[in-house]
Amino acid sequence: MPQEHYTPALGRLGPVRFYDGIVALLTRERRWRALTAAHLAAAAGDTIVDVGCGTGSLALLLARAQPRARIVGVDPDAAALAIARDKALRAGVTLEWRLAMGDALADLMGAASADKVVSSLVLHQCPVPMKRAMLASMHALLRPGGRLVIADYGLQRTRLMRLAFRLVQMADGKPDTQPNADGLLPRLIEEAGFVGVREADLVPTPTGSISIYVAARPCARSSGSTAPGATPNISRI
Repeated sequence: MPQEHYTPALGRLGPVRFYDGIVALLTRERRWRALTAAHLAAAAGDTIVDVGCGTGSLALLLARAQPRARIVGVDPDAAALAIARDKALRAGVTLEWRLAMGDALADLMGAASADKVVSSLVLHQCPVPMKRAMLASMHALLRPGGRLVIADYGLQRTRLMRLAFRLVQMADGKPDTQPNADGLLPRLIEEAGFVGVREADLVPTPTGSISIYVAARPCARSSGSTAPGATPNISRI
């Protein structure tokens, strides 16, 4: 798949082999990954799809937390998936890996075939039309009532976090990253058809604040873009 169709994991900062070390150093990775896994709440028998799985760190964490779940990692970067496969092999963990973009997930796996979908540090690298396409694709992939958890750079609320986020913008470009920093992501999640959209946690890091958003695909009987009595918690802090 041609690289020009996606932003590499580290953007302009370096090749993917350095990704794990840099993310661990600059993003408080253990904290936000643990919170993401907690909000996803993997259960035995779940089919969970990690969209933009990169080098597989989150997928491995989920597999260790719930060995009886089916975990599928999807990413367009063959080099990143090679690292993910090697990490899983060394850990003795069985996962599935798919080389694909995240905007046609129902075609890849079947519509309404996943119980839960997770994505981390991906959408901030995408142009707004691709953000919309990926969120719509995640919605189509989830079963009615299925859960979505996204961990990504969101609204940068303070001057310090906006300043720290400049490193991400240097790596991934301001046009793609600024909408996240301006707080657009919760609205895009709602527009894709999800309900109960809320910012469940916020993790300040040396590269800006990472928000953890949770939402759900409505059950068949639901209608509209918000669950009864629910409002999106866009400005939790």
